[in-house]
Amino acid sequence: MTPEEVARIHQAAFAPDRGWRAEEVRDLLRNPHVSLHTVTGGFALVMTVAGEAELISLAVHPEAQRAGRGSELMHLWMNGVDAHTAFLEVAADNTAARALYEAHGFAVTGRRAGYYARPGSPAVDAVLMKSALKARNAAETPAPAPETG
Repeated sequence: MTPEEVARIHQAAFAPDRGWRAEEVRDLLRNPHVSLHTVTGGFALVMTVAGEAELISLAVHPEAQRAGRGSELMHLWMNGVDAHTAFLEVAADNTAARALYEAHGFAVTGRRAGYYARPGSPAVDAVLMKSALKARNAAETPAPAPETG
C-alpha cells in the first residue's frame, strides 16, 4: 500500500477531522521502527521500540467497515511485532474503536483530558490503553536455553 493510499484511507476514516497527507505517511515510514500492516481497505501503523509497540493509527475506509477488517488488522499487527507490550490511545467518543481494542485484550490505563481538538465542539479526552502481547503468544516463543557452567 502506497503512502497516497494510506492517506486516502486515513482521510476518509477520520472525516471530518483532518486526515493525514501522503507526505506525513512517508515521514512516518522513513522511521525504521515503524511498520505498516495492511488489509484491503485498511491499515495499521505501529512503532516498536525496546519491546514495546505503540499503535500510531488504525483505519478502515468507511466503505470497508463492518466486515471484520479492523479485527484482521489487530491480529496482523499484534502478532507481527517483536514486542511484549502494546499501547494505544483513542478518542473517548470513538466507541467502535474502543470496543475493537477491548475485544483484542486492551484495558484502559488512563486519560488525557481534552487531547483531541474538535473544530466547533469541545475537545475530547484521549483514552490510554495497554495490552500484553507475548503472553498471548507464549506457545510461539521458545523457552530460553538453560544456563551451563
